[in-house]
Order: sequence, then C-alpha cells, then structure tokens
Amino acid sequence: MDPRKEGMPLKTLSSQPPGAGRWLSPFLLTCSVYFLWVPDPQPSWPEALLKCLPVLCLVLFLGTVPSSGVCTQLLQGALLCSAMGDACLVWPETFLHGVAAFATAHLLYLRVFGLSPLRPGLLLLVILATATYLSLLLPHLQHAVAGPVVVYALLLAAMLWRGLAHGGSAGRGALLFTMSDAVLAWDSFVWPLPHGRLVTMITYYAAQALFTLSVLRSPRNKAD
Repeated sequence: MDPRKEGMPLKTLSSQPPGAGRWLSPFLLTCSVYFLWVPDPQPSWPEALLKCLPVLCLVLFLGTVPSSGVCTQLLQGALLCSAMGDACLVWPETFLHGVAAFATAHLLYLRVFGLSPLRPGLLLLVILATATYLSLLLPHLQHAVAGPVVVYALLLAAMLWRGLAHGGSAGRGALLFTMSDAVLAWDSFVWPLPHGRLVTMITYYAAQALFTLSVLRSPRNKAD
C-alpha cells in the first residue's frame, strides 16, 4: 500500500522501530562536532565535509531501518542533493550550483509528500507568505541571482505546502527548512542577523532529521 496515494499521513517519530535512536547517534555526534568546531574565515574542504556529514549520516541511517520503500529511496536522493548543496554553499562562487542542488532536493521531497490531501487553502496562505518575503528580498539581490532565487523560492513554497498538508514530522520539517532558508537569505543578502549562521544550521539539521523520521515504518506497518 502506498501511503501517499491513500492520503495517509507519513509515519512520525512515535512509530519509529526499536533501536532507531542508536542508529541516529552518528547524526547527533556529527551535528555536535560541526557546532563545536570554529571554522576558518576562509572556505575550506574540512568545513564543507563537516557541514555535509550530518546529512550523509541520515542517508546511511535510512538504509538501516524498516521504512516505506520508494519514499525512502526518494528521500535518500533528496538528502544527497542537500549534502551537495551544503558543500557548494561554502564557496560564494558556487552559490548557484548549491541553489540548483537544493532545488533538485525539493523536487524529490515533493515526490515523497505527493498530492494527497490537496488542501488548496493552505497553498494560498503559503503563496501569500512567499510573495511577501520575496518582495522584501528581491531589491537586495543582484540581477544574476534574482531569477534562480525566485525559482528556488517557488519550489520551496511548494515543498512547504505539501509538507504542511501531510502534517506530523513532515510538516514540522517543512516549516523548519523554510525558516532556515529564510534566515540564510536575509542574513546573506539583506542584513547580518545575530547568530544567523547558528539559527540557519540548527533549523536545517532539525528539518532534515524530521523528514527522515517521517518515512520510518515499524516492522508491523511495513507489511501493510
């Protein structure tokens, strides 16, 4: 049975299989290392690697627990694209490559969340919020990046809509991912925010963890 086609909510933390917390330990450890590590002023490969490791740990984690089949494979692809985007955003000259990688990740998230339940009223609210934010952000963007950022923002808004429509871990993850990107964009292009990087990465890692937990299935549910 495909939970997306039947309009069933994605599984949340309450249904995670026994021992899942043990397999999440590398994710928590690498997050701690990243936040405790003080990066050099100049972008470097060690910084890129430490930034990517928590997300790569989630990819490996999904391969160790009972889950919902094709949804898990799609989510692993989204996480890998996200890790690629994380690395690209370390260097300013590869910013657009990072945007493209995260845009691909959002397309995969959309496949995971599906289109049921539709909830068009929620879509209207997301569109209004996105349009308001973009109206404040766009005057501060260079022409070369404005177009890609708008396209990315639309994909992010679609992902937020579908995540909220499902609710649970998917909805909370979608909200945190959107918050992370909003803080990152404002901090990078409009005005430096106090602890902007810290807020961006905490909400980002939490979002990816919630997405991961949203597709977990217990051994009993796997056979449904």
